[in-house]
This record gives sequence, C-alpha cells and structure tokens, in this order.
Amino acid sequence: MKYIVLILDGAADRPIAWLNGRTCLEAAFTPNLDRLVPKSTVGLVCNVPSGMEPSSACACLSILGYDPRVYYKGRGAIEAISVGVPLDEGDVVFRCNLVSVKDGKMSSYAAGYIPTGEASELVSALNEGLGNNEIRFYTGTSYRHLLKLKNHLETLQTVCTPPHDIPEREIAGFLPSGEGSALLRDLMFRSREILENHPVNRLRARRGEPEANMIWPFWGSEKLPPMPSFEQLYGFRAALTSGVDLLKGLAELVGIKVLEIEGVTDNLDNDFSAQAKGALKSLDDNDMVIIHIEAPDEAGHSGEALKKIRAIELIDQLVLGEILSFKGPRRLFVLPDHPTPVEVRTHTVDPVPFMLNGPGFDPNGAAKFNEDEARKTGLFLKEGYKIMDYFLRGKLWD
Repeated sequence: MKYIVLILDGAADRPIAWLNGRTCLEAAFTPNLDRLVPKSTVGLVCNVPSGMEPSSACACLSILGYDPRVYYKGRGAIEAISVGVPLDEGDVVFRCNLVSVKDGKMSSYAAGYIPTGEASELVSALNEGLGNNEIRFYTGTSYRHLLKLKNHLETLQTVCTPPHDIPEREIAGFLPSGEGSALLRDLMFRSREILENHPVNRLRARRGEPEANMIWPFWGSEKLPPMPSFEQLYGFRAALTSGVDLLKGLAELVGIKVLEIEGVTDNLDNDFSAQAKGALKSLDDNDMVIIHIEAPDEAGHSGEALKKIRAIELIDQLVLGEILSFKGPRRLFVLPDHPTPVEVRTHTVDPVPFMLNGPGFDPNGAAKFNEDEARKTGLFLKEGYKIMDYFLRGKLWD
C-alpha cells in the first residue's frame, strides 16, 4: 500500500457574492475530484486548535499527525531549518518579508512577488547596512526571508502582525508593539533608507513593479525542542514536495525527505505536472508522499478569486490526473490546511473539507469536494492531528 497526501494550501473559502454565493472550490471545474468523491469518505476537519494562530505551520503540523498544542513553538524556527540557518540557545528568528509600502499603506505584502535573485541582493544590502554580531538577515525564497537576533529574547514578547493580514491598510496601527518592539521597529524604519534607493528597486520602479522598500518581521520563535520523527511515530518512510520553505522545514524537522523537483514554485507558474510526477516517482523508495501546493493560498492573499479557481483547476487536472494514473494499491488524502478567503485575504480558523479515498474508506454521501458538501455529510473531526493515524490505518474509528 502506498499513501498520497495532497494539500491544497488555503483552497477553502467562504461564499462569494459575485460567484452567485459559491466558494472557489464550488466554482472550480474539478472532474477528477468529482470522480473520486462519490467513492470516498468526506467531511470537515479542524486543523487549528482553539486559540492558536491559523497559520500553515500550525495547520500543516496537524496534517502531518503532530498535535500543535504539544509541538508548535513558532514558525520562524521551522523556516530556519529549511534555509539552513543555525540556531543556538538565546537566538530568536523572525520571518522577515520584503514588502511594498506606498503612501503609508501595505501595498504588497510580497513586494510584487519579487524574484529570489533580486531579493538576495537586497538582503545582502540589509546585512551590510544593519547587520552585526547580534543582527543577521538570511535569504529565503522570493519575498520570504529571515531575521536572526542574538541576545534579544525580549523580542519573543513582541506583538507582530503578519503583513498579509493588512492589505491596503495604514501600517502605522500594525507596527510591532509591546516588550522588545523598539528594536524591531528601528530595524524596519532603517531598512527603508537602505532599500528605497537600491539599484534593484530603481530598476523595479522603471519597470512599473512594486518596490521592496521595507522589511516586515513577524512569527518570531526560538530554537525548537527535539521532535519524534514521522517514521518513529507511524512506522512509514515519507517524502514531501513543496515550493515554500516552511513545509520543507517541517519535513526536515520530523525526518521526512524533501524532494527537489525542478519547476516547483509557490504560485501559478508552478510546474504542477512535474511536481506530481516527481512525487509519485518517490514512492519507489517511500511509503508516503505529501504534495503541498501553495498557489491557492497566494491567490487568496491577493484577493483574486479567478486565480484561486484556476489554481484549483490546475491541481485537479495536472496533479490529480497523475495520481489517478498511479498503478497499484494506494490511499489518497486530500484537503486544504486552512481557508484563505479572498474577501478577507488572510487565513481563518474555519474547518476545511477533507477526502479519504482508497481501501478502508466508504462513501458517505458527498457528491462534490467543497465546503458545503463536506458539511452535509455530518462528519466533523475536531482534532485534525488524529486524521493521519486514521488515514494510515484505513479507518476513522477504533
């Protein structure tokens, strides 16, 4: 038996008026999902425990079978593992976006999805202008980077707002606040002096592209405690493919092999077919593969319903199409990690639809893969981290 997990990051949504009250999952053309659902167990699952942040880190930890209330200690350190940033006792690491601020407002939390090559030049300039023995910036992917601080544990108490939560809003009311915030605010304002006149940004301005003119630190955390590996917990070898550092960091944290597949990105330019083929090929050497696709989430954050629908349709056509051609016994687990409704443009804690297909899972009345059909089945799993065990055992209840 082989096991395939497909995570449609942020694909769940809320009804959209101009889509006649449908969600993006309801509006999308998904013939492959439609073939599978009537033969599957479908329901709703809550991947984010009550009171915890609805981040992909928290939600995907649940999907992998780890209780976030026990193991989740912050996102920054998870991404640091993927990027290869060493953390010692007393270090604090923040996710550090390059953002575009225009007329005092958050114009783009992603600096127009700046290419990694251009971003790397800006990160180097930040290190030259702001870096020292206690402050260091590290290049990640596109707009996503890291800020590491030594001897500043007080910043763990700082209240930070993710930039994707405040699109087109005045940033003044969302700057870091509370204990430790003075250092972060100082770095943010000083970063503008370095970035605004950098050749990369001058070139972006001439091309009419958003300038990456400020840093925005958030999701701070310290060094993570050891965690049991996935194989120790479940007895299976697993691999993962993703276009984002967070998921790669989670995989490395729990001993899941990270697949390097050419063309895998975090947006609609992702090579969906190559990602699916590479993932399925990895099952030659592994029991399970996790396919994480970021594109629906990015469209949700940018408030673009049509792009989100397109991302879902490409996943159905090019990823599920490959999965359906897989030869041999297999189980399939499909779900978003959390919703990213296009009308609010950030993550929410609402439960998401899930589908379990393969030996051991019987149909329970759903006709389509969407929020409403999942709700109608009456199946609701409150503790998302338990669903991995159900998936591997091939039954929902003891």
